[in-house]
Amino acid sequence: MIIDSHAHVVLPPERQIQWMAEAGIDQTVLFTTTIHPETATTLQAFETELNILYDILNGVKNPLPERIQAIEELAGVIQANPERYIGFGPIPFGLSYSENLEWIERYIIANKFRGIGELTPGSGQVEKLEVLFHAAQEFDNLPLWVHTFFPLNGSDIKDLLTLAKRYPQVPTILGHMGGMHWLDTLKAVKEIPNAYLDLSATNTTIAPSFAIRELPERTFFSSDAPYASPSIAKIIIEKLVADRYVLDQVLGENIARLLQI
Repeated sequence: MIIDSHAHVVLPPERQIQWMAEAGIDQTVLFTTTIHPETATTLQAFETELNILYDILNGVKNPLPERIQAIEELAGVIQANPERYIGFGPIPFGLSYSENLEWIERYIIANKFRGIGELTPGSGQVEKLEVLFHAAQEFDNLPLWVHTFFPLNGSDIKDLLTLAKRYPQVPTILGHMGGMHWLDTLKAVKEIPNAYLDLSATNTTIAPSFAIRELPERTFFSSDAPYASPSIAKIIIEKLVADRYVLDQVLGENIARLLQI
């Protein structure tokens, strides 16, 4: 089974199904989005959408109503095609332990999502995720998917890995495998069994090449659609991996095992 382990809701929904068919993808782990850059028809409109995203990534905005609306959108897309999608749900940053528990129960468990993310802490704020790691334990160790590209730096990623070591039962997926800090991230993750690497949006194809070589059972194929093409993302992995067993693991078996699909 081929599973795109990280993509966002695309509009119209038929387009996403078409992309999956073209790439030969059986299932997609689908995440919410508060913006839809794929609907932009001009450069100015695209820039407007991205500026909203940058405000969220930089911690300028943490929009609660928009997050709830995005969760409802995601749940609707999954309900329309339950055989094609697995959901991960977002959570507002900065909630208390009890508030995290309440949100997870109401918006993650109730929607039958399999994990929490995409988490987008700002630089210097990663340690505040500890209450969420603690809460995830209470729900059978829900996986946490954390954005580790810009604006996080190397020190932030070290803080995240410290939390992963502190909570060894909570699967921690490092989105985009640390961005420009991918090499240090890869070396550190090798020693942390509950840490996994998402291979989307990497700086260079040599990064996923070494990640797969070093961690063939803890690396996940993903497209980060609509920011990349599922077909092209899959072709890159196929070109990088000659061993059929390893290729099967990265293209779907690893994430299927983690999420018990």
